Amino acid sequence: MRVAVYLPLLLSVLAPFGARYVAERCEPRLATWLLTASAVILGAAGTVSLGLLAVAGLLRLPWLADLGHWSAPMAQRDSPAELSVSLLAGLGLGGAVVMAARMLWRRARTLAAAALEAACLPVRDGLVVVEDETPDAFALPGLPGRVVVSTGMLRTLDASEHAVLLAHERAHLTGHHYAFVALAQLGAAANPFLRPLAAAVGYTVERWADESAAAVTGDRVRVARAVGKAALAARHTRGLALGIRGLRGAGPVPRRVAALLAPRPVRRPVLTAVAVALPALAVVSGVEAVRDLHLLLEAVGAG
Repeated sequence: MRVAVYLPLLLSVLAPFGARYVAERCEPRLATWLLTASAVILGAAGTVSLGLLAVAGLLRLPWLADLGHWSAPMAQRDSPAELSVSLLAGLGLGGAVVMAARMLWRRARTLAAAALEAACLPVRDGLVVVEDETPDAFALPGLPGRVVVSTGMLRTLDASEHAVLLAHERAHLTGHHYAFVALAQLGAAANPFLRPLAAAVGYTVERWADESAAAVTGDRVRVARAVGKAALAARHTRGLALGIRGLRGAGPVPRRVAALLAPRPVRRPVLTAVAVALPALAVVSGVEAVRDLHLLLEAVGAG
């Protein structure tokens, strides 16, 4: 337990250093899945580790040992956490739970409001056009979702680029990209070290939608041009166009345009294996730490 309980916390610190590399090198859909799963798993594993450290350190308290009929000397000898570490872990655990709960509440309210708004909007073939000179376009999740486009954005893009716009936004809806972003943000709320992973997921869902639009239109250069034009038109507005509500500005536009002008990304088995191995190692370490704490409780109880 002395090593296993700390390993998920260490991996949470190390994983963000590879987030951008995975986002840039992996196929966007796969990168989104990998980064989202890593954020959720590492966030959960780190929270469990904090809880285990808090409990293990509290075993050192003589009065608590008396209540549990444990051997205080044995607990003080075998516990993997000093009391000071246990107190810090307890504070971290409380903060993680509060921040995760707060994020869940805010996200649930946002999605509920979006679904209600989508249900009330007039729609034609899933598209809502609003009279607004501000260039804007976004996907509004709901049952069903809506693609909302301003007249200003329609005038900014030519007829061929309208198809790119619709394909991009519909990819956000069909791919449930808001769920990936919400899950990644949940992991980052529980563990602030994972914020780069959440930011990378925001970028990869945009790349995922870009590639979907390229597949639908069959013209990567046209998609790159539409992304660039929409971003330039929206530079003085709040957020970037071609983004799902809540995801605007998720990825630097020049990187997206450069990726579209490059050959279509391919799967990278080695990079994928490494990205899978890190959260898997965190899970194995967490399970081992829980098992070791159980054995420790049995030992101090027997003593």
